[in-house]
Amino acid sequence: MKIVLVLLDGLGDRSYSILHGRTPLQAAITPNLDALARLGANGIYHPAELGVALPSEIAHFLLLGYDLKEFPGRGLLEAVGYGVPFAHDDVLALAHLTSIAWKGGLPILTYGRHDLSIAWEEVRELLAALDGHEALGLRFHPHHTHTNYAVLVISGGASPFVSDCDPMLLGRPVACVVPHPESPEPERSERTAEALGRYLSWAHRTLIGHPLNAARRKAGLPEANFLVVHRCGRRHPLTPFHERWGMRGRLIASGHLYAGIALELGMTATLTQDSGDPAADLAERLEQALADEGHAFIHVHTKVPDEAAHTGDPRAKAEAITRLDGGLGPLLAAVRERRELLTIITSDHSTPSSLEVVHSGEPVPLCFVGTEVRVDDVDRFDEVSAARGCLGLVRGRELMLLALNFSNRHAFWGYRLGSQLTYFWNRQYPPFALMD
Repeated sequence: MKIVLVLLDGLGDRSYSILHGRTPLQAAITPNLDALARLGANGIYHPAELGVALPSEIAHFLLLGYDLKEFPGRGLLEAVGYGVPFAHDDVLALAHLTSIAWKGGLPILTYGRHDLSIAWEEVRELLAALDGHEALGLRFHPHHTHTNYAVLVISGGASPFVSDCDPMLLGRPVACVVPHPESPEPERSERTAEALGRYLSWAHRTLIGHPLNAARRKAGLPEANFLVVHRCGRRHPLTPFHERWGMRGRLIASGHLYAGIALELGMTATLTQDSGDPAADLAERLEQALADEGHAFIHVHTKVPDEAAHTGDPRAKAEAITRLDGGLGPLLAAVRERRELLTIITSDHSTPSSLEVVHSGEPVPLCFVGTEVRVDDVDRFDEVSAARGCLGLVRGRELMLLALNFSNRHAFWGYRLGSQLTYFWNRQYPPFALMD
């Protein structure tokens, strides 16, 4: 049985008076999502614990059935997704150019990640000026990825167990990078934190004196005068997806981060383009998934709800969800026609339509549809209606366990064939042989 997981990124939200006490999903017109809800089992989902606001990369890692202690860091996943060259023991950090102003001796963030309007050519020139610096034996190489973002490769024996410096919210001071107190490599962490502090100080002075920033000052434009770094990571061994869950996996998305997650887990990554027509994009990805005969598990991703929420307008998010729903037509038709298909509809996290927070910790709606799935009496796919469903609250790897269960791939827990204990019926075990 083929499993298609449709992930509507950032779909969950809060209630707003401007929507008459409804969430954007409740206010949206979603005939396809509602039809799918009526055909299956519904519930609510959180990849970790209720109230914990997760970034997309950790939420995806957990919902694909991995533990937080295994997470290799967003910097590593971005590097993999963008094809940034790095050595096995390098530390990779997410970084971006931004603008600060010194007020009362504090470096106050004055422009956010998406607010600093600057051309790609300028970003690359500024990042080139920050390349190759060395501090305490560590070397720093920023690689431009998109807009004003980069992956910072730290070579020479660095540790990923250091804090972030980006406060994310405007008006707050940039943070000092400090070692994790629980670091398993305390000496490396201390050296990395101090070296990063020295590098960022040097980078700030270099950016202030760069001719491009001099020209921006003269033109009355905000300066790109600081490089903030966060979410360090380093590669370590991970159990491939097919070994953990007994099926080949594929992920279809437009974001390089998600390609990085797939590749690092040994899944097939298919990068697509967003055309500006959310329904057409989603329909095209679903048609690819439904036609795929080489993978048993296919994750189809769209970032549309999350991006709409970050505008801060609940009505815009409701409209985006309404448009996106139109792309689910091919899936709904397949669900009604194909018995060997298990469909999962959910999200990774809630993204409030507010500029005050990035993500929040409420659960998101979840629906399973398939021939082996119970059918409850839920008739709408939204955060409140889904909570009445027969699945109840699902957390973490339980999503993947239910996927095995509803596709009849599940095994008796504790029944071991061969050396590995698996959640699925293991077919790769040594057969019995007569002994003398």
